[in-house]
Amino acid sequence: MIEKVNPMHPDKIADRIAGAIVDLAYKNCDNPKVAVEVLIGHGVCHVIIESTVKFKYKEIKETISRIAGNVKKDIVIIRQDKHLSKNQEETIRCGDNGIFKGIPLTDEDKTLSKIAREIYSSYPYDGKYILDSNKLIVCQSHANNEELKEKYPSAIINPLGFWTGGTNVDTGATNRKLGSDMAGSVTGGGLHGKDLSKADVSVNIYAFLKAQAEQRPIELSCAIGDEVVGGKPYSKIVNIARKYIDSIGGFEKFAEWGLF
Repeated sequence: MIEKVNPMHPDKIADRIAGAIVDLAYKNCDNPKVAVEVLIGHGVCHVIIESTVKFKYKEIKETISRIAGNVKKDIVIIRQDKHLSKNQEETIRCGDNGIFKGIPLTDEDKTLSKIAREIYSSYPYDGKYILDSNKLIVCQSHANNEELKEKYPSAIINPLGFWTGGTNVDTGATNRKLGSDMAGSVTGGGLHGKDLSKADVSVNIYAFLKAQAEQRPIELSCAIGDEVVGGKPYSKIVNIARKYIDSIGGFEKFAEWGLF
């Protein structure tokens, strides 16, 4: 059983804004320290940024408008805590505590991921999808139900009828759809809105990729300041995660669909 939501779901809009701000941080600095939280809904977008980077409010506002449209913007930018910053000065160390379990994707996971992308290519609006064995549930806003029924004849399509969705009728927050982003993998943190020094990003990506490569569960834990995690130098884990993020086009792109 697995659920996917598409990039226009309110929670994913929040993730995308957070990811885009992390992209901005990396444009300004090779190894920035940044953590972003976004809450959006009903015409208002709240953003809190903790960072070593000196952002311009104008570029944050432009980023929000590009992704979320015309919303009121409430932006707070503060410097990262000096003790956290000092932890990273001499070498690349683990930026936080956490537990992580990477799990190989199932055929069901892969099938729903494909279906979600197919539907989104025709209907780029808020949508969510569930696959439970042979039961497919499609809740897609702004959709032609008959058209979807023709393509997915055995599916349950929009059981409550036509709907519009989006941030005008719902709220979104960062890292609220981790099941959609990670399938059966487990984390004590969140994937989005953080730089690569944070284990929530790098160790999650590393554990997931390792689980796919070795086709077995991978369990890891770490503490802030660790230079080795699971027998591997943390700097190498960060490099693996960076290559992955670069390969898909950055943190904003990563936020669209997560790890699969």
